[in-house]
Order: sequence, then C-alpha cells, then structure tokens
Amino acid sequence: MVERTHRALAQVWIDFESALLKVPMIERLVGQRLRMEDYQRLLFNLRQQVIEGSRWISRASSSLSPANEELRSLFVRHSAAEHRDFRLLEQDYVAAGGKIEDIQSGQKNIGSEALSAFMYHAASNPDPLGLLGAMFIIEGLGNRMAGPWAASIRQQLDLPEEAVRFLSYHGENDSEHLDMFEDAVRLAVTGPDRDGNAVSADIVRHAKIVARLYRLQLEELGNV
Repeated sequence: MVERTHRALAQVWIDFESALLKVPMIERLVGQRLRMEDYQRLLFNLRQQVIEGSRWISRASSSLSPANEELRSLFVRHSAAEHRDFRLLEQDYVAAGGKIEDIQSGQKNIGSEALSAFMYHAASNPDPLGLLGAMFIIEGLGNRMAGPWAASIRQQLDLPEEAVRFLSYHGENDSEHLDMFEDAVRLAVTGPDRDGNAVSADIVRHAKIVARLYRLQLEELGNV
C-alpha cells in the first residue's frame, strides 16, 4: 500500500515538473533569460503564500484525532520548522533590490489565494490525512528544485549569496522534510481501523490539486 502510494505520487510529480517548465517565468529561468524583475516578483509572491504555510499545518494538526497522535506530532514539528521562512523571503527581496515595505504590504495573487483557501479548507476537515499529498508537492519543490534554482539565479543575475537564502535553505534542508513525509505516509495508510486504499487515493488527489494550484500561482507572475 505504501509503495503503491509513492508510485502514484511519483507520477503526479513527473506531470507537475513537466507542466512547470511551460510557465513563462520558469521557462526564462531554465533558459538562462531570467530578469531581475522576474526574481523580485517571485520572492514577492512566494512571501504572501509562505507566510500562511505554518498556519495551515497547525490547523491540520489540530484537526487530527487522538488516533493519529504520531501524525499530529510530525505536523507540529513541521510547522515549527517553517514558521519563520517568510522572513528569509523578505531579506532576499531587499538584497535583490526591493523595498521591505513593499513586500510586507503585498497581497496574494489569484493562484496564491486559491492555494491558501484550499489548504485551510482541507486542514479544517476531520483527520485531514490527504494533506500529506500537498506536503509532497511543496516539499518536493524545495528538495528537487530550490537548490538548482538558487545557483542558476545567482549566476544569471550576479547576486550575492544573501539574496537567495530562502531557496538555498530549502534546497539543503527539505530532504529531511521528505524523510518525515515518508514516515507520515506509512502511518496514514497503515493505521488501524481505516481504509488504507481510501487514504492513499485522498493523498494522491490532494497532490494533484496542489500541483495545479501551485502552478497557477506561478503563472500569475505574468507573461511579460
């Protein structure tokens, strides 16, 4: 059951990564045509989404029943590890030439609003085990893409290290979060008194939804 869940999630990731390469800003990043305004826009918009991250994880942990005590502990640790990540984005934005008051007063774009709304909705349901699929996509971005993106952005824009700390940090540390995710999936689909097939399907479904909404968030950065 656990292995089947991971195989299904791997296919979701393959589809997600292929679709990301068609997003204009990511096309420019991969094609070595990134502009400073692209990077500033990325930081600006990520900050508005990331600031909500630990909050919906905390909401999810509070929605878990005593039967999922171990999962609740994993969620709480994950929330604590990420609750100040938005500060790194603010610092990177300033180091890349932006103004702190601009990024701190920013609003979510349409994709970020949709992603945040879905996360809070899902996290408020009783025993929201499907959110593990959302974590798979978000942590996968950090583990697989953040490090290479940080190096490429520095090279293309001739930026100092302190301008890419958010991406660099996640590139170095999100492998640990994915290890935690694997433990969480095992607990979720093999726990007593539950339908493991249904839980697995819910995890994969959430991964598909979040993959699409995350891509929408990046698409909203603009085509110009």
